[in-house]
Amino acid sequence: MINKSEKFLIIGLGNPGNIYQNTRHNIGFMILDQFSKSHSFSFSKDKLGLVSKLNYENKIIFFLKPSTYINYSGKSVKYWMIKKRILLKKILVISDDIYLDFGMFRLREKGGDGGHNGLKNIEKEIGTSNYARLRFGIKKSFKKKIEDYVLSHWKNEELKFLIPKLDLGTRIILSFVKDGLQNTMNKFNNKIK
Repeated sequence: MINKSEKFLIIGLGNPGNIYQNTRHNIGFMILDQFSKSHSFSFSKDKLGLVSKLNYENKIIFFLKPSTYINYSGKSVKYWMIKKRILLKKILVISDDIYLDFGMFRLREKGGDGGHNGLKNIEKEIGTSNYARLRFGIKKSFKKKIEDYVLSHWKNEELKFLIPKLDLGTRIILSFVKDGLQNTMNKFNNKIK
């Protein structure tokens, strides 16, 4: 039987629309899309985002891809946290990070926004930075403005390595839900590049 108090909200950050598909800033969307493929569910358009739901190990996982554009992600996150009555400790936000090496994951229970406007807006809207975030490294490796770099498409040589990383992202999500944040941090942080 599903334990309704065990509800989770997994948020992948990105920008809606074909123009932004497969850009570095959209890694949160890409990880959730990979998760939906591997677990055979789809997203539906709803208020302020694309949403889906999965029953897993007697828990309910809601997935959210905000449609508010990345800089206003907090509006969508706040709406769905309230609507689905999700506790703060049961949310996980997935974003890109220009300071982490390409392909590295870093899971934290709280922290600053690291210059990421999506994380900055989430903190503003929900009133705290004490939420779990899974950051994926897209470290800047060529001379472009940060805004241009994060909105640029993956290079072919990066795409070859990206699919296994997306799969790893789905494993981290499942571990967060099943084993908790601390165990997941111990298992995955700094151990797999």
